[in-house]
Amino acid sequence: MSTAALVCPTCGSRFGVDERFCPECQLPLVHDAASASSQPISERQRQARKIKPQLAEGALIRVAGGRNQAEAEFIQALLLEEGVPSLLRRSAGFDVPDFLAAGPRDILVPQSGVSTAREILLQAELIEAEPVGLPVAPVRLLAGLLAALAVGALIVWLGVELLR
Repeated sequence: MSTAALVCPTCGSRFGVDERFCPECQLPLVHDAASASSQPISERQRQARKIKPQLAEGALIRVAGGRNQAEAEFIQALLLEEGVPSLLRRSAGFDVPDFLAAGPRDILVPQSGVSTAREILLQAELIEAEPVGLPVAPVRLLAGLLAALAVGALIVWLGVELLR
């Protein structure tokens, strides 16, 4: 068995079997043609090769939910086809043993892949677009607060003047 079984498809650098990505090119490594015939690729390795490293960084954030395990795994596979890694978690508050496939699941993705995952799920019509609210400009907010404060002070002053 060779120690340099993986090769970068872009630059041709050789790496050991414990590496996944080329440090210079940031691309997944592929098996060297000479050593590929001696080691079959497992399904788990095949799936790991689909993950884009730039979408695998940060804390896990919930992007969608499935009504059951099968639906959640479908969404997870859809995200994986686009290079977004994901994790399934049983939704909180559902009273079914963990070994059963029934019950809702949360689909979590790393923070760097949230926008890509939402675009994919929107295109597949699995989630709805979030309503976009108009942001309030800080200057406008400050002007409104000062106006409200002035009106309140005027009311207090008039109340004091009427009581004299």
